[in-house]
Amino acid sequence: MAKKNQKSQATTRHRNREPLLAPDVDYIDYKNVVELRRFISDRGKIRSRSVTGLTLRQQRMVAAAIKNAREMALLPYSGAHSAKDTKR
Repeated sequence: MAKKNQKSQATTRHRNREPLLAPDVDYIDYKNVVELRRFISDRGKIRSRSVTGLTLRQQRMVAAAIKNAREMALLPYSGAHSAKDTKR
């Protein structure tokens, strides 16, 4: 019985997360770099839906906007470089 209660608490914990975008967003501008940085990890990877709490459609729009911003050199392809990374 205790396992069942623990399992239900674990699944609800992830669902209580608030999405980072409003549910009625129709377009994500690739020029809004400040907003897009919230969806990129420190290493430069696009965060997954489970982390951001976005819908499938919003996640696709965010990914496309990040890729466009990277192509236009508004965002880096990789994370921030430090002196430790360049010394090999």
